[in-house]
Amino acid sequence: MAVTLGIPSVRGVPRRAATPTGRPRPETPLLVDRYGRVARDLRVSITTACSLRCTYCMPAEGLPLVPQDELTTPEEIGRLVGIGVRDLGIRDIRFTGGEPLMRRDLEDIIGAARTAADDGMTAVRSTRGGTPERVRIAMTSNALGLDKRVNALVAAGLDRVNVSLDTVDREAFATLTRRDRLDDVLKGIRAALAAGLAPVKINAVLLPETLTGAADLLAWAVEHGCNLRFIEEMPLDADGQWTRDDVVSAADLLGVLGSRFRLTPAGREDPSAPAEEWLVDDGPATVGIIASVTRSFCGACDRTRLTAEGTVRSCLFGNEETDLKALLRNGATDDEVGDAWRAAMWAKPRAHGSDAVELASDAFAQTERSMGAIGG
Repeated sequence: MAVTLGIPSVRGVPRRAATPTGRPRPETPLLVDRYGRVARDLRVSITTACSLRCTYCMPAEGLPLVPQDELTTPEEIGRLVGIGVRDLGIRDIRFTGGEPLMRRDLEDIIGAARTAADDGMTAVRSTRGGTPERVRIAMTSNALGLDKRVNALVAAGLDRVNVSLDTVDREAFATLTRRDRLDDVLKGIRAALAAGLAPVKINAVLLPETLTGAADLLAWAVEHGCNLRFIEEMPLDADGQWTRDDVVSAADLLGVLGSRFRLTPAGREDPSAPAEEWLVDDGPATVGIIASVTRSFCGACDRTRLTAEGTVRSCLFGNEETDLKALLRNGATDDEVGDAWRAAMWAKPRAHGSDAVELASDAFAQTERSMGAIGG
């Protein structure tokens, strides 16, 4: 079934994740792979559209939009979430884009996911006993317009929000995003805090042009009670201009922040969490660093991803995709969809899109999609 992959990729049939030969898949309902990892964190992209044009993510004209009839619907997303929670062991769900707030039916999507997740956990309890935990539903957003919709999103079942914000310098923000909208982003963050979505996490991509303002961003986050995490830039830009020489490393950042704050290593929230944490001036505030390039954490990856077109990707840098939406629309049963999902994850590569044993930690397979088309 043809799907839109979007520039810089192509339109065509996505590669179906092949079941690897050799080692047999164990008899388990969970989303295991050949390297012993178990995917429990589901990332669901729902659009390639965005209200900003960040230079490291999108070209100035934006990405081609996925035709409306090729986007997964709220009902389809709800069904996939239900299968994931009830049958596959998914316990965390995060909606991404593009920008999720560009979907007018976002409240319906969140509501369908919440109902399916709750029903899924009730089914788990009925077969396994115990008290069902609440599946967390979160969203990564640029917060533009969030102030107008946050209460409805919380009522629909949203638990948390991560906001992408790389600088609190208005001029730098306008240059980086190609939009002079910093005040509106900050308004969205304040609305999220007021609506009880704390802790609001701030995601900042580490860039040479914003490094000097990193300490100001951390000071702002501490003042407003937000959890800041810096992320090393990966080669997922739509223009394909990324080079290893331009990467600002975690070590570079720590040097800049350390000149203004006392940072004490605090480890990770859990072994699969990508962010290493530091206490800021002895706490309780912390700052996290996701060193996705210089300190690879692929060995503990617990994520599975659905694109806006309903294809499952086992790895950000693996181009193989399995079209679950096509299965849904062609009358497949939940068991058949679950089996296809399990097969896709069993084929997950070792690291950064490759099974090479000696792959360098900062080496990446070439991907046909940018981050804006995949969903983070």
